Order: sequence, then structure tokens, then C-alpha cells
Amino acid sequence: MKRPLILVTNDDGVLAPGIADLAAAVAPLGEVVVCAPETERSGASQAITLHSHLRATHVRERWWAVNGTPVDCVYLAILHLCDRRPDLVISGINPGFNLGTDVFYSGTVGGAAEGFLRGSPAIAISVPHGQPTTIAVPWARRLAAQVLARGERVLLNVNLPEVVHPHEIELPLADEELHRRAAALRPVLTRLGRRDYQEYVEERTDLRGRPYFWIGGPPEETPNQEGQDTWAVAQGMVAIAPLVLDISAPDLEPYGHLVADGDPTGGEP
Repeated sequence: MKRPLILVTNDDGVLAPGIADLAAAVAPLGEVVVCAPETERSGASQAITLHSHLRATHVRERWWAVNGTPVDCVYLAILHLCDRRPDLVISGINPGFNLGTDVFYSGTVGGAAEGFLRGSPAIAISVPHGQPTTIAVPWARRLAAQVLARGERVLLNVNLPEVVHPHEIELPLADEELHRRAAALRPVLTRLGRRDYQEYVEERTDLRGRPYFWIGGPPEETPNQEGQDTWAVAQGMVAIAPLVLDISAPDLEPYGHLVADGDPTGGEP
């Protein structure tokens, strides 16, 4: 009997520390194939490359780098590079939260969602900015094992809270200590919260006098409610948010006027 096939991807690039940690975390659970962007593609969401070619570079055995997005990587791996459909697609470990409305922008979540769309269970996993990605290893292995054991097609967005305190950032904490702390965290099922960012556009001028722009400010303090992923990590818990890809409105009644008979302008000129 073949061991489970696990496809690992990310949006930080094939050489990012987080993907090495993730591949090592799930290696005891099955056969691992890594297919990730050759460069950082953070914020790629569900972008797919349709108007230029893709190249897959063989980095080492069962490791591939693609000149595309996380979705490109998962699509290419499932339909061409893997010898069968993966039993699990897992994306990360992202060095920065993917909470609340971040999921609409996240390449980490986008890669996992593509795996889900292609018929595989999928997990996206992230840690706070500035935390070592290795803190997610116990949870990546635990959740991957649970998903593989049950065989259900799910899409999970997982975020860990802070494990290394600010005064410890420069200390050489051993992986064993980091894993011990992380494994002791309490998990909780959540809904998506809300993450607002400063509306920021900075205009600069290049050496030829032409304008260019940087967009996207830092996150703002956003109120969160109990049961949301933003609340859970603030309380020091592991937030596990099951996602669905049906983003249509749950109640259609408020939109009835859009299809009602009569003058769509309400009689106004």
C-alpha cells in the first residue's frame, strides 16, 4: 500500500525557511513533494498565469521551483509533476499572520485553496511576524495527521499565536523548546475576523524623474469578537478556521429588488 502523498507549497519561495520546516514536519506522514514559487509571491491570492509560459526547475529530489504563483505551483504539481492526486496539500509556514480578510490576498491560503479546488484536503498555516516558523511544526504535523486519517476534503486556515516573547527574540532557543511551547497551546475552531490596514500610498520618483508607488500600510488595531480567528490568537490560542469557497450571500432576500418587476430606476428620471 502506498504511503499518503503530501504536496507542500508556499508563497515565500522555494528557499524560504518555512517551507523546509513544513516539509520536515509532514515527512513522517507520507511521501512529500515540494512545489513552490522560485521567488517570493506574497499577496498573490488565487492568481494564475495564463498569458506567459511556466517553467518548473528541479531543485533536488521531489523539490520543484516554478516561475509562477502558488496557484500555478499547485496546479502544475497536481496535474503534471505528481504521479497521483495528493492526499493532502499543505501551504506555509508563512512568517506572518493570515487572519480574517487577509485570506482574500494571501498566496499561502491561495495555494491551499487551489489544492482544495483540485479535489484534495488542504491546510494553510502561518505564524506571527518575527516568530520562527519552526514553532508551527508540531501543529502542522498534528493537523496533517488528523486530516489524512479522516480522509475528508476540508480547507483549513491555521494561525499560531506568539510563542517567543519579545525579550527572547535574540535568544538561541532550541527547536525542542519552541516545539514544546507550541504543542502546549490550546486549539480553537474559529470564524474569520477582520483585519484592517492603514490606507497607504507612497509616491516616489525614480532616477529618470518618473513617479512610482508603494502601497499597503501596516495593520491597524481592529476590534475582534470572541470566536473569531483574530480574537483567538490575541488570547494565545491556535486559530483553526475551516473555510468554504462559496462566498455568495447567505440570504438572498435583501436583494430581491434587483429582479423585481417594474421600473428599475424606481420611476425617477
